[in-house]
Amino acid sequence: MKAKFSIVTLGCAKNEVDSDRMRSLLLRDGYAEADDVAESDVVLINTCSFLASATTESVETTLDLAEQAAEGARQKPIVMCGCMPSRYGDDLARELPEVTAFVRADEEDAIVSVVDEVLGLADDAREASAGEILRTIDGASAFVKISEGCDRYCAFCAIPYIRGRYRSRSAEDIIAEVQALVEGGVREVVLIGQDTGIWGSDFGKPETLASLLRQVASVMAPVRGWVRVLYLQPEGMTDELIATIRDTPEVLPYIDIPIQHCNGRVLESMGRSGSREQLSELFARLRREIPGMVLRTTGMAGFPGETDEEADELCEFLSEEGFDYTSVFAYSAEEGTRAARMDGQVPDDVKLERTQRLQDIAEAAGFAATARHIGEKVDVIVDGIEEGEDGPELIGHTWFQAPDSDGAVHIAEGEAAVGDIVRCVLVDSVCYELYGEIVTEGSGE
Repeated sequence: MKAKFSIVTLGCAKNEVDSDRMRSLLLRDGYAEADDVAESDVVLINTCSFLASATTESVETTLDLAEQAAEGARQKPIVMCGCMPSRYGDDLARELPEVTAFVRADEEDAIVSVVDEVLGLADDAREASAGEILRTIDGASAFVKISEGCDRYCAFCAIPYIRGRYRSRSAEDIIAEVQALVEGGVREVVLIGQDTGIWGSDFGKPETLASLLRQVASVMAPVRGWVRVLYLQPEGMTDELIATIRDTPEVLPYIDIPIQHCNGRVLESMGRSGSREQLSELFARLRREIPGMVLRTTGMAGFPGETDEEADELCEFLSEEGFDYTSVFAYSAEEGTRAARMDGQVPDDVKLERTQRLQDIAEAAGFAATARHIGEKVDVIVDGIEEGEDGPELIGHTWFQAPDSDGAVHIAEGEAAVGDIVRCVLVDSVCYELYGEIVTEGSGE
């Protein structure tokens, strides 16, 4: 057996997918994963650099790992992967001499040769060996990346510079992965990418996300599984996609559309399209055509040039729409983006005040939406088991909660393993958290 490795993952679900792939490649090649960083021979840190705060966290985490290695009894090389090497390139080697090797996002499939080299186990870098890539994370839910990169070049976003142009993954590869996941016990697949709605549009013979959803649903149907899709843009909500979500039982009526703003002038300045009227029409149509659906969105406060009136308009819009879930961000001037060079940068104290107003509105609507589910009987996927004062508590999520995003269902009594699906009645809520009781036989179910 080769040496032991540890992986520290920062950032979003897409990074979790990338870390899982690197982990699988290393395990397949004979490496073992250490139970603790202190026990490893090499540490991989999969970084996020979407926001300045994420970059700072990545640097601080790396320096902390380097300090731990320096205090240890043996050399522990650090390999930095993902967004930071992709964004800053060769500059990182000068700024972070504590790091032994840097691996861009598009180089991660060669992680075995990189680790071999930093540990002195190979003379020359080589491509990762062929063979099946196995999932290494337990549980009944799994994220499946369907694309990489982005072509939108929104004024505030550095993703295109970090991850490159938009590239759809082939339907054959996606379906093969979903099939393997189902065979391994997965009952929910969450399709992710920077812009999922345009999946397939870059193929020589264009395909659509709706067609992909139907193919994935056909794999999930025999096990009564769920299909969830995240990160849709307003323009991606085609007639075909709306009909597919509505008419395909396995596809959850959970729609995630980050709008960022509703004011037409602000959206245009962001490099986005649409207006308050168009967004209102879209959400009204979705609610009309997909009864009972759940809507998640994202709002940004303090974009350069945003006036008090435009900030008020976004608050009014969120109040009127009453989204089930809303993520709120204060604008961050990201190095290399167009917005960072714009006039009219909003003072930090004003951004903070606007962000808090949006957050208050989002929570009021979200808490009320969560409470409306009390009394419903739902299937819950068990994600974990926590020890409480009164014994073990099952923690899971149901169809209207995206894993790791939207709160959880807490079940105080009952036995189940991680990955099981249990039938519950929802009896109470606190903020975004719900409390359920397992439905027993003879209860009318």
